Amino acid sequence: MNNDIDILGLILHASLPVKFVMAVLLAASLFSWVIIFRKKAMLDRAAKDATEFEERFWSGADLATLFKDLTAKGNQLTGIESIFEAGFREFARLRGRRTIDPNLMIEGAQRGMRVALTREGERLEQSLEFLATVGSTSPYVGLFGTVWGIMIAFQGLANVKEASIAMVAPGISEALVATAMGLFAAIPAVIAYNRYSSKADRLNLRFDTFQDEFLQILQRQAHVDERG
Repeated sequence: MNNDIDILGLILHASLPVKFVMAVLLAASLFSWVIIFRKKAMLDRAAKDATEFEERFWSGADLATLFKDLTAKGNQLTGIESIFEAGFREFARLRGRRTIDPNLMIEGAQRGMRVALTREGERLEQSLEFLATVGSTSPYVGLFGTVWGIMIAFQGLANVKEASIAMVAPGISEALVATAMGLFAAIPAVIAYNRYSSKADRLNLRFDTFQDEFLQILQRQAHVDERG
């Protein structure tokens, strides 16, 4: 007796609605894996860039020189570099007005960094909502396919005088594949969402901490300029 499960055969012999559900789940799973690999690369790169920049920033590098080096990159700035660039650019612009209040210079720099911080937060969290959606809905989509398949399997017994479990077993097996595919799509998406959300939150906190520390440096510099 052969007890091997022919998954492909079950999929091919499933009813059209169940096949549609399976196709949706397969597409969701494929898109999820694409996002998982891309998001991992992006978050790892963001953490690495932040570490490299902070090492240079806290090594005592001249802020004007650091700003000049960053602006040479054009529109390629991301992460903590974009926050520094936005804050220092606004600070330097307002600093050129000799009569401006130092507090207004700080407020301007803070606004610039806040906008950059918000933009970076959105970039870090981009596509995570898709993973959350796949993780939360795929089991129910798979369950819908299973219920539909089982319903079709039992409807086939309506005109049969002597029904047996052997007559509905193939149909039920086909339907249960939809539930398995739903879990196959959901589990990696949920794990990746939780992991990457945590990493994105830690990076956001890191960026926010840098913003506060950099703002204090600019504040001291603004008051030094005022006394000078």
